Amino acid sequence: MVCRMILGTAGHIDHGKTALVRALTGVDTDRLAEEKRRGITIDLGFAPLTLDDELRLGVVDVPGHEAFVRNMLAGATGVDLALLVIAADEGVMPQTREHLAILDLLGVRGGVVALTKRDLVDDEWAALVRDDVRAALAETCLAHAPIIETSVLTQQGLDALRAALAAAAREIPARDAGDLFRLPVDRAFTIRGTGTVVTGTVWSGSVSREGVVRVLPAGGTARVRGVETHGQAAERALPGSRAALALAGVAVDDVRRGTVLVSDGAWEPSHVLLAEVALLASAAVPLGPRSRVRFHLGTVDVGARIVTPGGALPPGGRKQARVVLDAPVIARAGDRFVIRGGSPVVTLGGGIVNDPTPPHRRPRPWSASAPSPQDRLARVLESVGNSGVARTALPVRIGASPTTVDTLLASAHGAIVAGDRLFAERVVHDAAARLVALVDAHHAHAPLEHGASLQAVRARLAVPDEVAARLVADAVARGELELDGGAVRRAGWVPALDDAQRRRRDELLATLQQAGREPPSVPELAARHGGDTQALLRLLERDGHVVQVEAERYYARPVLDDMIAQLRAQLAPGREYSPGDFRDLLGFSRKYLIPFLEYCDRVGITERRPGGRVPLTPAVRAHPGVEGGAGP
Repeated sequence: MVCRMILGTAGHIDHGKTALVRALTGVDTDRLAEEKRRGITIDLGFAPLTLDDELRLGVVDVPGHEAFVRNMLAGATGVDLALLVIAADEGVMPQTREHLAILDLLGVRGGVVALTKRDLVDDEWAALVRDDVRAALAETCLAHAPIIETSVLTQQGLDALRAALAAAAREIPARDAGDLFRLPVDRAFTIRGTGTVVTGTVWSGSVSREGVVRVLPAGGTARVRGVETHGQAAERALPGSRAALALAGVAVDDVRRGTVLVSDGAWEPSHVLLAEVALLASAAVPLGPRSRVRFHLGTVDVGARIVTPGGALPPGGRKQARVVLDAPVIARAGDRFVIRGGSPVVTLGGGIVNDPTPPHRRPRPWSASAPSPQDRLARVLESVGNSGVARTALPVRIGASPTTVDTLLASAHGAIVAGDRLFAERVVHDAAARLVALVDAHHAHAPLEHGASLQAVRARLAVPDEVAARLVADAVARGELELDGGAVRRAGWVPALDDAQRRRRDELLATLQQAGREPPSVPELAARHGGDTQALLRLLERDGHVVQVEAERYYARPVLDDMIAQLRAQLAPGREYSPGDFRDLLGFSRKYLIPFLEYCDRVGITERRPGGRVPLTPAVRAHPGVEGGAGP
């Protein structure tokens, strides 16, 4: 047998919900002693309903009393199909209307109405009640639901009710077993010899025995020691089923009602979320940003504030909003929630989650609704800007299965994948234009440089590294830019010197050649030859005419080649030489000697050891000046 979906009861207190479930399933869902003593349902009850060999529903029986609506919400959120129960002797009552409003707010996709206690009224009264019920159902999700007259005492209508439920169930698509696993916990307890056990409805995905689940929002993980669905051991709990999971590695106090079990790393606790919020026309007052409400999503119930642009949300109104939560919840785009408040507490309205984890602390509500995952993808990409969004986060951020996300990305217009992140096409195109503009600006500011620092340009782009790398590679492939080591330049760029700069370049080279083994420092050269001395020195270095031996000192290449040749000619292999020995061999002062020796260490002419420096053979590492290798 396959349990395809969840059937939730709804209706006013004492209209016969529990008795009807017992008649259909044979299970008494009132399990608490207080429930049996008072004769009312207080907490959630559960039972399997087998309709045929291929269709088995998990029934969630909810309380009807107004004092226990929060418990009703914990069971009603996530149901596929509703069984609205209305007593024929009383008709539509206050909790009937509130439960109907809740089913609408939660987006329940269909259901059946059971007119119970038919044996207590005559045909004329029953006809009047049917008319009243049909009027109450108008403009709700059950507007076209069949109304079945039943009596648990006479068994009237029970077979017709089963047939109507089966027909309604087959109209609803089955949940995707390949989606991300999520189970909101509605009960947690311990069993001797088993340990911690939780129950809940598998909203999406599946979980298997010996699988590992994350416990949110508290954090931590647990191992699934055992799985049961409707009292029967199973290897896997499928979506749309009621499941009991025996957990190892977690205490019962850490998995109370409101906890959510997931298995994917994409889930994150939400402290603020964006949503489309609707206030019921029956709400007594508008909902302003300072109004306190109770926020119900799944089995969680937390305090919240609803912040809408342009002022308060009026009764009967609908607006995009920022929902500020008193405690973290686990939400997904497309989730339905209910808000309650006032005194006495009543259902005020509800909404749909747009983005469970917006990127800013005070995110701006969206400008319009985004009913589909494709619409939400466009809005999310717009909101994340240059940061992009991790591809792995999309199933939660846009409310779509991983398979659907892959299909969307394969055909998505206006989105670009770079590495493991997704960006709006506009963001990438703007960054590509900035990249070329930054290189052009550098050329204009430093016309003697052969290019801009690639690292500095990528940092100024203000996009993730994977995007910057892709933009540079694309620009090079298009022939717009060229790479030269750690520099990037416009394709074909050659530093252009005017006559005065060429003259100063030649004078600089002549000065260094004449200075020999004791050249002036860069500041000394700048004082003599002008402010563009540093740029001209780098140009001479790139052309191979000079070598930078220390940060503020360059040598003419022929002079440096002669110094190294003299050094090698006088050094004995394997012997350690002190700085004093080198001074005697080379004949210049310590001011120039130590930087020269450190340069020789860097390029592999010598090697510094505790007792001094030893010469290295040319085969170890060729000197750029003598052996023709690359510059330092």
